Amino acid sequence: MRTLKGPSLHLAQFSSAQPPYDNLPNLAAWAAAQGFKALQIPTWDARLFDLAQAAQSQAYCDDIKGLLAEHGLQASELTSHLHGQLVALHPAYESMWDGFIPQHLRGRPEARTAWAVEQVKLAARASARLGLTELGTFSGSLAWPYLFPFPQRPEGLIDTAFDELARRWRPILDECEAAGVNLCFEIHPAEDLHDGTSFERFLDRVGQHPRCNLLFDPSHFVLQQLDYLSYLDIYHARIRMFHVKDAEFNPTGRQGIYGGYSDWAERAGRFRSLGDGQVNFKAIFAKLAQYDYPGWATLEWECCLKNQEDGAREGVAFINQHIIRVTDRVFDDFAGTPLATAQIQQLLGITPPARSACP
Repeated sequence: MRTLKGPSLHLAQFSSAQPPYDNLPNLAAWAAAQGFKALQIPTWDARLFDLAQAAQSQAYCDDIKGLLAEHGLQASELTSHLHGQLVALHPAYESMWDGFIPQHLRGRPEARTAWAVEQVKLAARASARLGLTELGTFSGSLAWPYLFPFPQRPEGLIDTAFDELARRWRPILDECEAAGVNLCFEIHPAEDLHDGTSFERFLDRVGQHPRCNLLFDPSHFVLQQLDYLSYLDIYHARIRMFHVKDAEFNPTGRQGIYGGYSDWAERAGRFRSLGDGQVNFKAIFAKLAQYDYPGWATLEWECCLKNQEDGAREGVAFINQHIIRVTDRVFDDFAGTPLATAQIQQLLGITPPARSACP
């Protein structure tokens, strides 16, 4: 067993135009002052990271590592969620993404998809140059609008969607294999990979690809009412990233899982700051220690009530309190007695086989 690493901080929810959140040097200084040990860097945020340069320039990546080291930090992982979403974007969402994609790609879905695929491949190469072995992402959402349709889904719609999803992602997974990087899909509502069943459907179609892995975030399972502890038992061998994020689910006579189109603060299921929700993190950290999880515990702040700075400060202490420093001893070793093979056989009532006579 090994002690997991942490706390790391996912920067996506903190990056802004205002200091100290406006660039990587300022954010690194601020995060180090809060007590974080690493940063999880989003590849789509040009204020923090130049993805194209990182993919091709070892000097640039060495500068990033040096900058973080000056503050006692390191990069825990890169995340490519927004680019991953665009690998498989349903037409219903196209106009909502126009503010993010380059202008010349707007209204050109095939070109946009090719660009997104290339961005995730660049993120794999950049991860390798930074010495990182895990890369977070989203799967995209070709089938999500048909999750609960009326009239019912036509026969073959889901199979066709997942065939296409696998076709688009398989070259990226192969690129990750070449780079020595695990691609970790965050299992998330609004994504085609949103639970264990949908992940297995995809995994089968990419041939059980060794680089097809998981980012575990229990908050999304609270909102789905999925047993996240059993999920760890089932999928622990594929879990390579961990977002420490809290949530609560309080159904009423007016709403449940779907939320009735309410804003976040009024939903039955909502994200909360660490320690303010219902996630059983004590059990989660115990299972991750049991299963020898090799990665980082990364705070992802998303809360509909609490200020993000308070959430970050409290989150550092929360993660530190929950990390289990694994033991290197068996607790009852003091009572053990080493025995020879003959003595063990005697305890079991086993008669040693007779030696054959030499000819």
